[in-house]
Amino acid sequence: MTNRIRITPSILNADFTNLGGEIERISKNSDLVHLDVMDDIFVPNFTFDFARATEIISVSKLPVDAHLMVAEVDLVAPKYAEAGCASVTVHAEATNDIRSTLRAIRTNGARASLAIKPKTELEPYLDFLDELDMLLIMTVEPGFGGQKFMADQLPKIAQARKEIGAKQIWLQVDGGISLETIELAARAGADTFVAGSAVFNSPDPEQMVAILRGKAQSVAN
Repeated sequence: MTNRIRITPSILNADFTNLGGEIERISKNSDLVHLDVMDDIFVPNFTFDFARATEIISVSKLPVDAHLMVAEVDLVAPKYAEAGCASVTVHAEATNDIRSTLRAIRTNGARASLAIKPKTELEPYLDFLDELDMLLIMTVEPGFGGQKFMADQLPKIAQARKEIGAKQIWLQVDGGISLETIELAARAGADTFVAGSAVFNSPDPEQMVAILRGKAQSVAN
């Protein structure tokens, strides 16, 4: 695999009272910043409402990769694209009309991404690959940061890489990505990595992004 490696730090483990400063700390080495939006309905946790999310989008020095873990996402997702996100991810399990929602995201100027939870099979969603700019394989159950990487998802990542083939679709993994697990995910075929606690709990978040990228790159070619 020769795909370019992308590191997208999640602000779920950042200091919410100083998100502008936290994003600044990782802005030189990161490709995007991952914005986890949770509504305490689709997942048992709450992070940001749309108003707060748009504030973050407007001040971010990095392109925003919005991961919407919310109910009624068909209505919400196009608004995040319109607000200026570079990429918007919706969950297959929360979407009523996947194709229309993905197209609406693209129409409003963002890359369209589909996420699937660990217990969700990949096969039913392969027909949507032509609508995707990114596919997200969750390697933890969505809802909380700091969870342990689920190694049993590695075959799903490898399957996704095989199905994507030569298509220009990023393959993202989210959950438990660290110095110990990023090589496993990269070797399975992932090229875009969400890392939260590994980055923001480190003494030097900027340097940690560079180290993670190097580890993934070392096994990606």
